Amino acid sequence: MTHTTTRIICDEHSALSAMLRSVLLLLAQHRRQGTLPDFGALRAMLFYVDEFPEKRHHRKESELLFPKLRARTPLSRELLDRLDDDHARGERRIREVEHALLGFEMIGEPRRQAFEEAAERYVDFYLAHMAMEEREILPLAERVLTEDDWADLDEAFSTNRDPLTGCEPEADYRALFTRIVNAVPAPIGLGASS
Repeated sequence: MTHTTTRIICDEHSALSAMLRSVLLLLAQHRRQGTLPDFGALRAMLFYVDEFPEKRHHRKESELLFPKLRARTPLSRELLDRLDDDHARGERRIREVEHALLGFEMIGEPRRQAFEEAAERYVDFYLAHMAMEEREILPLAERVLTEDDWADLDEAFSTNRDPLTGCEPEADYRALFTRIVNAVPAPIGLGASS
């Protein structure tokens, strides 16, 4: 049986993976065309990554899911420590990408490569992180957590409401998600692809 929390985490991972891959696709498209990207769209996409996964998704994993796993089994403690460390470093990493984007936007072509490399490193880091959670941690959780644990987790994770997983955006974020969806090509948005 797959629990609501597991489904929400996997849905959020899928949305985030698509968003991150879309950043790289946009960059590759503009590099091929010799044009500058829509910096506003890139800022919106990075703001989403910072605002939703970094502040909501990770916090609940580190503060709720991982402690429950540590309490139920000695297995994977080193991996949980590494994932917690990834979460702690994630905010610094996204700031580095945002700073590189600002440099590219302000200075132009001389900073394109630095931004693209920062974005690629971040995407690689994040995709590997999520794959590890899905391959190791979620199956372990399904095996060892109790129904009371799942009830607590399901209640907490159900409040995430990530619009890229099909939830209605909160009023404060509606314009952000409209901008992302209209500017970004599939699989995230409705914008033109290369």
